[in-house]
Amino acid sequence: METISLKLPPALQSLLEAEARRRQTTKSKLVRDCLEHMLRPGQGAVLSCHDLAQDLAGSLRGPRDLATNKKYLKGFGR
Repeated sequence: METISLKLPPALQSLLEAEARRRQTTKSKLVRDCLEHMLRPGQGAVLSCHDLAQDLAGSLRGPRDLATNKKYLKGFGR
């Protein structure tokens, strides 16, 4: 098995340590398991644009018909 180095922000390091303790495993094993799960073809989580930006949905103010009302497209692309 090869060794790699990985730099983690403190918050992610804390989450990794807590999860490894909860599962009673090593941090290395937990990282390997996560990588195998995400990199296995067809097994990783497939996220849509909405999944990635769902916290932003509905957070803006403006006309509700922006995408369908042609008056808002006047001059677009010039």
